[in-house]
Amino acid sequence: MTVTDPFVNDDRANAVLGWALLVVLIGAAGQSALAGQLMWSGLSLIVAIAIAVPALVTRTATTIVPWPLVFVAAVAVTVRTLGYAVEVAGYVAVAAVALVVVVELDVFTEVDMSRRFAVVFAVLVTLATEALWTVAQFYSDRWFGTDFLRSQTELQWDFVAVTAVGLVMGLFFAWYLQRIGYGGSRDLRGEAESA
Repeated sequence: MTVTDPFVNDDRANAVLGWALLVVLIGAAGQSALAGQLMWSGLSLIVAIAIAVPALVTRTATTIVPWPLVFVAAVAVTVRTLGYAVEVAGYVAVAAVALVVVVELDVFTEVDMSRRFAVVFAVLVTLATEALWTVAQFYSDRWFGTDFLRSQTELQWDFVAVTAVGLVMGLFFAWYLQRIGYGGSRDLRGEAESA
């Protein structure tokens, strides 16, 4: 049984919620910058830019990923900025930016992915994003004297944790899009009509 979510299937309502949450995310990024957490602020802005890319490219404000995905990213960035569950919020933010990229590729481009492949691809993009984040942290430690990377063991566990978070988020979001009958993807539309 497909459940339709008017806030996701209605472009206008989805856009209003998505842009409002994006403003919260950008505010949290600004707060991080004011607190001197420039690396985190930079990652938060990358998440915001990734979310806004479809609207910027198409010059249509209603072209935005489903608002629940923006919500997850905004909550992760805000929680991390406020200093709560710093590690977990960081993993969720990295997985959220990867999931945004996968959803945008599937929904707004000619790329057509099955649900299983999209989940696996989201995990791989999460790992790639975490790798880039690790390289940025390494150079920050080296050039600016920060203390992001303390040990190789901690770094390896970070990759294990972010992989698990990426897999859980990918599976949950694939289930969510199937359940609500999101009409943005040709694949999702076809499955909803055949059900």
